[in-house]
Amino acid sequence: MKISLVIPVFNESEVITVLYSRIDKALKKDFPKFQREIIFIDDGSTDNTFNELKKLHKKDPSVKVIQLSRNFGHQIAISAGLDKTTGDIIVMMDGDLQDQPEEIIKLYKKLQEGYDVVYAIRKNKKFGFFKRFSSYLFNVLMRRLIKEKIVINSTIFRIATKQVIQEVRSLRESNRYLVGIIGWVGFNHAPQPVEHGKRYKGKTKYTLSQQLNLALDAIFAYSAYPLHFFLKVGGAILLLDFLFIVFIIFRKIAYNGLINPLEIFAAILVILGGMQIIILAIIGEYVGRLYIENKNRPLYIIKSEL
Repeated sequence: MKISLVIPVFNESEVITVLYSRIDKALKKDFPKFQREIIFIDDGSTDNTFNELKKLHKKDPSVKVIQLSRNFGHQIAISAGLDKTTGDIIVMMDGDLQDQPEEIIKLYKKLQEGYDVVYAIRKNKKFGFFKRFSSYLFNVLMRRLIKEKIVINSTIFRIATKQVIQEVRSLRESNRYLVGIIGWVGFNHAPQPVEHGKRYKGKTKYTLSQQLNLALDAIFAYSAYPLHFFLKVGGAILLLDFLFIVFIIFRKIAYNGLINPLEIFAAILVILGGMQIIILAIIGEYVGRLYIENKNRPLYIIKSEL
């Protein structure tokens, strides 16, 4: 039996040595009879991350290093690692030690109960209030907006069987929401509570802008909800406009009201004009994503591989 770990890193030179040490200790303790494969993906780091990874590779042949030609983003970096895995079971985790190597055994034991994917539910989160709230809001929105019956949560920390990962590899869309892809391929999923670790050093690489982009990738990849929503809003506004016009005519005839229809008409035009701009932007987002997909470019480019 072979276990593969897939760990994307970006400017984590201060963390690499400690991360490896804890992984090595956890695997020796909890998976002593397993062959192992630890795949680090350097997602275009500009610090000393790659040199630190080279040292680990020389020290431990089970450490594999993929250096991407530039920063392709978290989701793409993980995908690059998954493409290279050879294990029977695969663990995906972040490299800042918030996903703790010591918790992998909990995911594995749950997997042994007959599941194909086990994803971590973080207990005692070390995030600040805003990060916890945005994560909660993200999960709520995804479950509400995505109509397909897929498992959605906000952390990549999970374990999966080789069969699941082989199916995930076959899906090559450029705008990737990997958790959604893993959920979409199906199989049996289960949650497992784990202790959340504190970031070892540095600051999170996931900015608010990146979180928003990931949410948009998820929505536009798995849902036509924005189009359906504004279709309903447009219909409701048109109905209200019609009723308001009837009201104006009735008031004029019955009470000689002083409402100026031209002002109301101008207000209605402003509302409809704003709606048209929003709808065109949403349609443009879908069309733009189709354009990107039709280019059929590779997801990533490898600069070097150890």
